[in-house]
Amino acid sequence: MPYALSIFSQIHSPDVFTFNTIIRGFSQSLNPSPALSIHRRMLASSIPADTHTYPFLLKACAKLMALREGEKLHCRSFKDGFESSVFVQNTLVHFYAACGLFENAHHVFERMPERNLVTWNSVINGFALNGRPNEALTLFREMMFEDECVEPDGFTMVSLLTACAELGALALGRRVHVFLFKKGLDFNAHVENSLIDLYAKCGRIDDAYKVFVDMCESRNVVSWTSLIVGLAMNGFSNEALEFFAVMEQERLVPTEITMVGVLYACSHCGLVDDGYQYFNRLQQQYNIVPKIEHYGCMVDLLGRAGLVEEAHNYIISMPMAPNAVVWRTLLGACAMHKTLALGEVAWAKLSELDPGHSGDYVLLSNLYASVGRWADVHKLRRNMLKSGVRKKPGHSLVELGNRVYEFVMGDRSHPQSDSIYEMLEEIAVKLRLQGYTPRTSNVLADIEEEEKENALNYHSERLAIAFALMNTSPGMPIRIVKNLRVCADCHLVTKLIEGL
Repeated sequence: MPYALSIFSQIHSPDVFTFNTIIRGFSQSLNPSPALSIHRRMLASSIPADTHTYPFLLKACAKLMALREGEKLHCRSFKDGFESSVFVQNTLVHFYAACGLFENAHHVFERMPERNLVTWNSVINGFALNGRPNEALTLFREMMFEDECVEPDGFTMVSLLTACAELGALALGRRVHVFLFKKGLDFNAHVENSLIDLYAKCGRIDDAYKVFVDMCESRNVVSWTSLIVGLAMNGFSNEALEFFAVMEQERLVPTEITMVGVLYACSHCGLVDDGYQYFNRLQQQYNIVPKIEHYGCMVDLLGRAGLVEEAHNYIISMPMAPNAVVWRTLLGACAMHKTLALGEVAWAKLSELDPGHSGDYVLLSNLYASVGRWADVHKLRRNMLKSGVRKKPGHSLVELGNRVYEFVMGDRSHPQSDSIYEMLEEIAVKLRLQGYTPRTSNVLADIEEEEKENALNYHSERLAIAFALMNTSPGMPIRIVKNLRVCADCHLVTKLIEGL
């Protein structure tokens, strides 16, 4: 781009085509900022924009997350009469989605007089990639039923697979997989990598591996990374590290994300020395400058291993300012290992960086409860209420047929609630006959033992399991997705239920 810019600067009176060409070049580059300054020169030269100018500029703003600049361009495009241009409106949808303003993106989408596949893909992908999978699937259904002129392509399918992976909707993801075959859509590496990610996140590592094997020549570093991360997430940390070794033998250079997966695997295996070795190889062998995510993995590795003091020292020695995620990781380790003093240090930092995060209150409350400081627990909860911070409720998802059902702790909103609770009581009786004793230490509340047992029995994942057992044939697999960490007692109960 420097040469192109040099030539451009020598043109005495560039026209709109010339401006568009240089703006497009920068919007597609790693540094799109000059596109905006060149546009300001274009305005100063009184050169009117055309239907190509705004899409290039909005793409640059999306890359830069330049919200104010993008909003100004939105107003200017409207003023210049491009409110009906499908090209401009498509990039506006993409811009707002990229900036996380989904309501704005949807508002532009709803007001568009004409929509094409790019329009639908932009809004569906925006919701799928940013934690709004249900909306993404709803929009896809709208596209299929309301817009007969639009046929989904591979990009649409990737967005759907992302949404299904986020929801843990395995059956729906399989239907997308079948749909790809039936429609004869291109099975490129991007689609296949999304399939690996889907099956891995839904706990079907065998299916993820099958897709990986079938890829053959189209396999790339993203494919390896998806499988390595999937193995690590599903408890196959040793296998993840073995796959990484094979990947290195294939002479593939790992990415930053690959190394996050490798360090995550070390963390869940308790391989502290190996974790240090892999971290040191980041820069020495792969020329990857460690990012805060890599340092966060190391803090998690040390914290899980009980080396909480070392984890704290590691944070202090980081070359960049630790963010809330890093301090939260330390607080979680302190809660796990009942390290009160360092836990309060982490809490103090979190109070400065992210004062409204309910999870931090919960972690510190759990830490206080685990060491019997109930007065501090009650004081913290009062402060939480006074600050207007609400605890994020735990919920569990289970997919049956073509629907995903959601449960929260103590949920009685489901039509089959009475039967679900009867099933839970039946399971509890059978487990006790096998010698199971509830781990009431997982209920960090100052209540009677019987109340603690009831609280454990009504956790959202147990409600989801009971519902699934009632509505599936014996021997059918049941997959539960939860937004929070599963407590040790529910983990044990789930294993025991398998043997009933």
